[in-house]
Amino acid sequence: MTTRELWQNIMHYGEFDRMPVIHWTEWPEARERWYAEGLPRDVDDHGGIRAYFDAVPQWNKVGVDLGLVPDFAQDVLEETDQYRILRDRDGVIKKDWKHRSCIPQFMDHTLKTAADWPAFKARLQPDPARVPEDLDERIRRAEESDCAISMKAGSMMGWIRNWMGVENMSYLMYDDPDCYADMVDTIADLVCWGLDQVVPRMHTVTDICHGWEDICGKTGPLVSPMVFEKCVAQGYRKVRSKLDHYGIQLYSIDTDGDIKELIAHWLEAGVNVQFPVEIGTWNADPMAYRKQFGRELRIIGGFNKLVLEKGPAEIDAEIERRLPLMRDGGFLLMPDHLITPGTSLENYQYYLNAVRTLRL
Repeated sequence: MTTRELWQNIMHYGEFDRMPVIHWTEWPEARERWYAEGLPRDVDDHGGIRAYFDAVPQWNKVGVDLGLVPDFAQDVLEETDQYRILRDRDGVIKKDWKHRSCIPQFMDHTLKTAADWPAFKARLQPDPARVPEDLDERIRRAEESDCAISMKAGSMMGWIRNWMGVENMSYLMYDDPDCYADMVDTIADLVCWGLDQVVPRMHTVTDICHGWEDICGKTGPLVSPMVFEKCVAQGYRKVRSKLDHYGIQLYSIDTDGDIKELIAHWLEAGVNVQFPVEIGTWNADPMAYRKQFGRELRIIGGFNKLVLEKGPAEIDAEIERRLPLMRDGGFLLMPDHLITPGTSLENYQYYLNAVRTLRL
């Protein structure tokens, strides 16, 4: 059974006896630690690290550019030895630290109110420049690989939060919900256009269409259920309809924070896969999610990455804790976010080998 067949059997509740050994990515500081602990210096990209670990990505992505076209010129406003303040390519003015990995400090935004939206919307239209010149070659490599294939589903809320900031977005949802709904529709239309550019050129059915949100904090979502249904759900349904047209069964969202208030709304809108990350930071339990929402909810992740810092006994216990969900299907085990600098190379290799030898 190939890795792609294994992935498909797990996610569609077929026959399987093991988990794929998935490596997503790590903090730059974690990689530097691993270099000091024996990782060869010439292993300097994600593909090389996966080969070194004998691991696979969760999937191979194929798609068009769904970002701002044209994007904003990157303009450095202030620079010191420690940081840069710049207007980045998404129009956000941010303070970006040079010597540590962290979220930038967001200082100002080009998109602040409904009045700013038309100029931004013009950058989110279909354009032949969005289609990679080597798209057919990318498709060929993905279809010949041993991994699942993912299409791009954009972001119905998270991108807007990034472009506007939480405060501006929060006011907009209530002051001008029609504008917020138009933002979502514009993104959904672009996602559907992107699918139309790619899927007809493929020779196999794509395994999953995957989006990104990061729209929840530790106490719940930044978008209320009322706003979700009024302004957001139609965007997901539009994409779901396009996926149905192409026979793509799984539609997933990557999101952080406490997502339980949104899961039911996502499922209702046709998003039948979730990718909950940062589970270790707020005690989320994917097994409880499965019990509450049933097998229509698939999950990728679910292994508390902070356990990797501790050692073999704790790693074994975390794997043991997830065994019932692994055996049930519809669940792919992998750490819940980037591997942290507190994780030794030895511990991480122990985890990967434990998954590799696991039989269900």
